[in-house]
This record gives sequence, C-alpha cells and structure tokens, in this order.
Amino acid sequence: MSQTFPLFIDGQWVEGEGVLANHSPSDTHDLIGHYAQAGVAQVDEAIIAARRGQREWAKTGLERRYGVLMAIGDELAARKDELGRLLSREEGKPLAEGIGEVARSAQFFHYYAAEVLRQLDERVDSVRPGVEVDTRREPVGVVGIISPWNFPMATAVWKIAPALAFGNAVVFKPANLVPASAWALTEIISRQALPGGTFNLLMGPGGSVGEALIQSPDIAALSFTGSLEVGRRVAAATAGNLVKCQLEMGSKNALIVAEDADLDLAVEAAFNGAYSGTGQKCTASSRLIVVEAVHDAFVEKLTARLAGARVGHALEEGVQIGPVANARQLESNLDWVARAVGDGATLAFGGERLERDTDGYFMAPTLLTGTTNSMPINREEVFGPIACVIKVADAETAIETLNDTHFGLTAGIITDSLALASAFKARAETGCVMVNLPTAGTDYHVPFGGRKDSSFGPREQGRYAREFYTVVKTCYVKA
Repeated sequence: MSQTFPLFIDGQWVEGEGVLANHSPSDTHDLIGHYAQAGVAQVDEAIIAARRGQREWAKTGLERRYGVLMAIGDELAARKDELGRLLSREEGKPLAEGIGEVARSAQFFHYYAAEVLRQLDERVDSVRPGVEVDTRREPVGVVGIISPWNFPMATAVWKIAPALAFGNAVVFKPANLVPASAWALTEIISRQALPGGTFNLLMGPGGSVGEALIQSPDIAALSFTGSLEVGRRVAAATAGNLVKCQLEMGSKNALIVAEDADLDLAVEAAFNGAYSGTGQKCTASSRLIVVEAVHDAFVEKLTARLAGARVGHALEEGVQIGPVANARQLESNLDWVARAVGDGATLAFGGERLERDTDGYFMAPTLLTGTTNSMPINREEVFGPIACVIKVADAETAIETLNDTHFGLTAGIITDSLALASAFKARAETGCVMVNLPTAGTDYHVPFGGRKDSSFGPREQGRYAREFYTVVKTCYVKA
C-alpha cells in the first residue's frame, strides 16, 4: 500500500474528498503515492483560514518573517538531492535538472528573506507647508497561487516566497500532474512559525478546485502560470470580482543564428534551449531562425548533436532528455510532427516514440527543417522536444520573423556583432532577450515576464515582485 498524502488547511493536515494516484512518466508502473483531492467546499475553508492567518502574519515582526523564509530556504538547500530526485521522478526531467530546480527554489526563499529586511518606505515633502507625506507598501492580503507541472517546485516558489515575504497569506493549488513536489514543499513550510491559515495546500483538478479559487471574490490577488486558454479564463473571472491578477501563459520563443555566429555555440544554445527539460519549458527555443549563409552547416551540426543525445529514465545517470509529461502530451507531440510534415516540413531528425527498459513516455528529440513562420507548428505552443528551423535571407528578416507572433516571452541571438546584438535587444518584442545564450535560463533576482499573449499583469521575480504582492498607501500628516 502506498502512502496517502493529505491536504494542508488552516495549519492542519486534512483529508480530501478523494485521492489521486501519482505515477512516474519515466516508468508508469512506479507509483509515487496517492494524493488527496480537495473538494470545492474546502477552497472556501482555506480562504477563510487564510484571511484570518494573514492578519496575524502581517503584524509579525520582520526578523521572524526573515527567519521563516531563511529556514525554508536552508532546508531546501540541504535536501536538494533528495527532493530533486523526487521532482525528477514525478515530472520526468533529468536528475541534474531536478536537483538544480530545488537548489534554485532555495535561492528564491533566501532572496526574499533578505527582501523582508529591505522593505523601505519613502518620505517626501508636501506641496503644503507643515504637511509630511510618506508612502508605504502593505500586504495585498490573501493570494491564490496556481502553478504548472513543468516546474513543480521553482515556479510555485517564486510566487510563494514573495507572497509570504510581503506579509500575505497563500492558498496554493499545484498542477494535479505533479503533487509530490508541492506536498514536500508544504511539509517544510508546515513546520515553520507561521500563524495557522497563512499557508494552505489544495491539491485537486483545475476544473473544480482551480475554478473555485479563481472565481472567489474573497481573495485579494491571484497568480497563475499555465496555458493561454486557461489564462484568459482566469483574467475574466478575476476581473469580474476586481481581484488583482498576474498571468504567465504561452510562448513561441525564437533563437536567431546570425551569419557571423559561432556555430558550436549556436548548436549548444539551440540544444539547451529547445531540448532541455524535454522542451517542456515556457522559455524553450521552439523556432530556430537561421540566416541562409550558415543554415546548412548549422543544421548538420545540430543534427549530429541530437544523434548523440541520450534519452531515457529521468533518474538514470547520463540521461540528457527525459520522458514527456504524460500519454496525452506524447500523442499531441507526435500529432504536431505529422501535421508539420503534412504542411511541407522536412523531418531532419527524430519525430518518433522511443522504447526503453521501462514503460515511459519517451520521444526522440525532433528537428524539422524547411518550415515557414506561417505554419501552425510555428504559430502555436507545442511544449515538447521539437524545434523548427526557419531559413531567412539576412538578420533584418530574422528579427522581423522573430516578432511575427502573438507571443513574446523570450528571444535569443547568436552573433559576434555588437551592432547586431544592440539592434536585436532594442527591437525584439519580448520580455526577456538573450545574446549568445539559450532562451531558457533566467536569474532569480531580476524581473521575469513577457509581452503580448505571453504575460499579463506585473512582473514576477526580483524586486519587481512587490508590485503584485503589495498595495501602496499614501499617508499625510500635519504636525
């Protein structure tokens, strides 16, 4: 019998209205555990508890808040190997990436612990004699957090850590595909000196638990990372209740390979950007825009790189690409490849399901050439180990092609030209730009977010997070 992992509401571990079996995508016979599923009524219970706990947490001294966040970060760092293994087991990313994600999560808590002590207000002189004015930031209140399955700990943490740092309470609903990492994080948080109700874990389906959370008029803010389709529903629901909203949604990121690019660097940037994490990153390089002069050489080198990549069980030593998330995602990926070939693309490498020693959802890293930017596969987010090469005449056309999308999260360029790099940084219509780096990979102390249909609302991460997790109060005093 596997263990059943409960919900966490109002400082207590409680049963749900059912359980969900959590299996590894590397081996569908590997049962990680059964995880409680919340009912809609429990969403209301958690919000009521959070409102009560938040009032007490907001009054808590800064050093205690600092200590709580530091303690969480310290334990994550100390247990990164153990928890990274659990994360990779349930999500499917290679073990080194799983350990790295937990280590990054620790850094988020440490960073926002320091931000607790840097919450400085401003004082200015009034235009009226004898009047002082100060502006201060206060907690927004109860924050609903809905996180995705592709980064089951890091994305959740970069929302939870600032929410707690700025004195808010949290109602956390993780993706139902990856409850183990969320539960492990909650178990650490549950042992800290937080008032009851300050942090709550609600595992369960998005269609019921998530929907109840986004529809609630009793939360003050909601942060969501997921698909564009669901993000639009979140925006509509929260707008109707005048609830503050922050959305990170889809992407169709591009990496430009310029005529003067170091091709070895370009291949590594493309490989890491497009295929690490099995391509299941919102920052993945799904479009490779290559200038004609170096197109053939780049494709040859990247194809050779893919031929040497090891695909397999996430926990096996030396594996570079793990399984995709589940059977539905695998089927969708294969359908996209078939559709692209039907639209005129050439399958240069991969495109098929792979068999390994375990029953998992393994797919060969896939490279499609001869694609155009108007093809559906280059317009919509695919979220798999698939990259499409788009040949262009020159750098000017490359930048125009990069911007020809309704998404705008990240973009990259490989070039030795300072002038071209500067033009790219100025003209790329994305929230993050990378020069001579993969499109995937961001720092925790600076803002993260996109433009167009990729993001909505204030930026995440760094000091910019306070724009979402706090409200401004202006105080006038006449002496």
